[in-house]
Amino acid sequence: MGFLLNLLTRLPLPALYGVGAVLYVLAFHIVRWRRLVAARNIASAFPELTKEEHATILRQSYKNLCDVMVEAIWAWGAEAGALKSRVTIENPELIQRHAQAGRSVLLLTAHFCNWEWLLLAAGAHLGVPIDAVYKPSRQQSVDTFLRGARARFGGNPIPYKDFIVEMMKRRSEARAYAMVADQTPIRKDEKHWTHFLHQDTAFYVGAEKIARILKAPVLFVEMHRVRRGHYTVRLSEIAEPPYQRGVETLIVERYARALEAEVRQSPPDWLWVHRKWKYGKPVYA
Repeated sequence: MGFLLNLLTRLPLPALYGVGAVLYVLAFHIVRWRRLVAARNIASAFPELTKEEHATILRQSYKNLCDVMVEAIWAWGAEAGALKSRVTIENPELIQRHAQAGRSVLLLTAHFCNWEWLLLAAGAHLGVPIDAVYKPSRQQSVDTFLRGARARFGGNPIPYKDFIVEMMKRRSEARAYAMVADQTPIRKDEKHWTHFLHQDTAFYVGAEKIARILKAPVLFVEMHRVRRGHYTVRLSEIAEPPYQRGVETLIVERYARALEAEVRQSPPDWLWVHRKWKYGKPVYA
């Protein structure tokens, strides 16, 4: 599988978009992969919209997802200049200023637009070491390929189980730490409940703990699709030290509010096929 992915990175992006079009037909129309889950998520998140509007978001979200998949494959073999021409960071000085002052920063983003391009583009643009949390693939050859591809421009993908240990090793260094923070916690894990897109929603609290350990400012990474294959990124500071004791979910709550605004601005760009609401909020929570 790793060998096949390596071959696909050699294809030009227009050819890969053709592959993506085939994937869309298979996933949406034939296999109907997670289509019921995505449709239910969209309807619950936007009860004020009509069924026709829900259907439009659903179709476009699958088209966007297939584009993201083939764009990621292209980027894993692309030159830095080619990627920089497709992803613009509007205010990189927000990270660079902290790095120059010897401070680490925590970057929080989501499965929105092309999250696979963020680490590569940030490495190409910023020149700041970026440690990114990721979940390893079960297939060793694929995991080896992905780690190498994502690290091409200075990024450092770290398996989530090793992240705290690796972070503590580099605690004295000025680095950027990146997390895609919109996954749903497993039921037994500690979590923060908030009202998000019209429903009770659980978020991981790990970002909060990491920011407090590092005493690092937290930046929300907002991505927008300009047109097919072209994106802009804007950073906004959602929290900064010193952090008060007794206010243990400030960062997670602000992240949820920033993400909600981003999703409302362009619903088809979020990953609706993930099971964000797979269990309800307990009465005692």
